[in-house]
Amino acid sequence: MARNKYPEMTVQRILDASMKLFLEKGYENTTIQDIVDELGDLSKGAIYHHFKSKEDIIRAVGDKVHEGVDFRTMYDSADNMTGREKLKQMILYSVKNADQRKLMKSAPTIMQNPKFLAMEVRESVSEFAPIIASYIEEGNKDGSLKVKYPAEAAEVLMLLANIWINPLVFAVDMDRFERKLGCIEQVLNGTGLTIVDDEVREALLDMRKVLD
Repeated sequence: MARNKYPEMTVQRILDASMKLFLEKGYENTTIQDIVDELGDLSKGAIYHHFKSKEDIIRAVGDKVHEGVDFRTMYDSADNMTGREKLKQMILYSVKNADQRKLMKSAPTIMQNPKFLAMEVRESVSEFAPIIASYIEEGNKDGSLKVKYPAEAAEVLMLLANIWINPLVFAVDMDRFERKLGCIEQVLNGTGLTIVDDEVREALLDMRKVLD
């Protein structure tokens, strides 16, 4: 059997075709066979060689949306920004990302998958919370924040933002969403993480409207 000389190129083609179909048809309405048909020259076996399931594909597509973005270093040269400002900009970047919004809208029930949800929780805490904690610690040093437990506050922020207030996990109307957002602001303020201001609030409300 001939070996694929360009596996990275094949993966990229699968992701490009999948994202196109997810946005056009929706995640739930797209099958592996649809992806095969879109590509034209790959079999199901070739796709399953690189991805175990359709859930793995959409996770990889989500990673592709943030390709080239490293939240650990993206503000290293911003000497005029406080730790709080860096954290706020990281949140705004994530919330306002147009491709991410489109992907979320294309897969409204993906977070109802227990396996996918569990992976999201683990990734939130293990991958992104440490980055947030580093910005909080920087904010503690420059005086823009006063958080006694940076690592724990970072984990709370990620779980509240990615799970509790995520409309793909808990579908609520706009009034209820605003109340939950107000509660999150109060909880975070109680830890010293005063990060939810008018700009962040408006960005989150706008994201919620886009998903309607």
